[in-house]
Amino acid sequence: MSGAEIISVRGLRKRYGAVMALDGVSFSVTRGETFGIVGPNGAGKTTLIECLVGLRTPDGGEARVLGLDPVRQGRRLHERIGVQLQESALPEGIKVEEALWLFASLYPHAVDTRALLSCWGLEQKRKVRFASLSGGQRQRLFIALALVNDPKVVFFDELTAGLDPEARHASWNLIGELRARGVTIVLVTHAMEEAEALCDRVAIMDHGRILALDTPGRLILDTVGDSAVGSRGQRRGATLEDAYLSMTSAATVEWKESK
Repeated sequence: MSGAEIISVRGLRKRYGAVMALDGVSFSVTRGETFGIVGPNGAGKTTLIECLVGLRTPDGGEARVLGLDPVRQGRRLHERIGVQLQESALPEGIKVEEALWLFASLYPHAVDTRALLSCWGLEQKRKVRFASLSGGQRQRLFIALALVNDPKVVFFDELTAGLDPEARHASWNLIGELRARGVTIVLVTHAMEEAEALCDRVAIMDHGRILALDTPGRLILDTVGDSAVGSRGQRRGATLEDAYLSMTSAATVEWKESK
């Protein structure tokens, strides 16, 4: 990592009625870093990503991606980032290759769509309409679409959800290749082993706040030490999931007591 700040978030807030989805979130991401965001459903992870890519307007605070304001300078930003959201859709009648051609036409410098088809095992599906794709095939297509403009920063929201083991490992390899090229990656995931294996640093979120932010190893050591008790009572090496469960359980108790 070069140390250059690519993403800067200061005191970001977003409210939906009585629910505070983001409650003063602050962090930064440096160039070439793979930055993980984990947390339970409703923690504010997807809202945070949507604010960073300009799909939602924060109620307060400040966010910058590549030095640009996602809301006021969204058009310039979108040319330089890739986004794969958890909830995405395409017209049912569009074919796989047509979707890639369409997205590629939106950018001045797009990658070879044939290479993306090959990379994501979609060559045999290039003439297939979106409505006929399986869940895993649709996920592969959305990942390919997120990379069509050769982005400097990529946001993945549940990158491997719905993927078979082969595609899951291909996704992990992709992260490694993007890192080697200096691409900055923000990875939202429920898979703790994925965050532990892939991310340089991980932010653990709950109830719209960041509970902790550090390397996976440091989060584990500071929270649960170097060992944990398994489901059958045996001692084993501690994992990020152990640290996550410890932090979010304590945060839930604290949140309920404050109400």
